[in-house]
Amino acid sequence: MLTIGDTLPPFSLEACVGLDAGHEFARLTHDAFPGKWLVLFAWPLDFTFVCPTEIAEFGKAHGRFADRDAQVLGLSLDSHFVHLAWRKDHKDLRDLPFPMLADTKRELCGALGILHKQDGVPLRATFIVDPQGVIRWVSVNDLKVGRSVPEVLRILDALQTDELCPCNWKPGTPTLETAK
Repeated sequence: MLTIGDTLPPFSLEACVGLDAGHEFARLTHDAFPGKWLVLFAWPLDFTFVCPTEIAEFGKAHGRFADRDAQVLGLSLDSHFVHLAWRKDHKDLRDLPFPMLADTKRELCGALGILHKQDGVPLRATFIVDPQGVIRWVSVNDLKVGRSVPEVLRILDALQTDELCPCNWKPGTPTLETAK
C-alpha cells in the first residue's frame, strides 16, 4: 500500500458528478484540481450498508473541506452508471457535492494497494494528498467499520499548519515549539 511521502498515482477515470441530465458524468484525472489538497476516500461497493453513511458524511462536510482548499473525491470499483443509479436511489446521496470515481478496472485501487486480499474490493482507505501530489496521510479501516470524517478534517487542519501538532491537537490550540 502506498504511504506517506509516496506520490499519488496518475489516473484518468470516469466519474459521476451530478444528477442533472446531460451533465451526470465527467472524466477526471489526478491533476484535475491544481493547487488543491485532495481527500481521496475509497469504499468497497455501491448499494451496501456502511458505505452510504460515510459518503453522506463527506457530503455534509464538503463545505468545510472546500474552506480548507481541499477537493473530496470518492472512489469504488463500481461504474459511473452504477454510481448514478445509487445516487438516484439513496436519499442521502442525491445531492453529493463531490465526484464519485469509477475504478472499474481496479487500476487506481491496485496502484494505491488498497484491494482486500480475499474479497478484491477496496478497503475503506482515506488519503490526504498535498497540492504537489504527495500523500501526507493514510488511514485504512476494516470493511465492517466506517471512518470518522471529523478526524479527516482534523488531520487536514494539522497538516496545513505545517507545524508540530501534539496528540489530540485541534484547530485553535497551540502547536509545539521546538528547542532553538
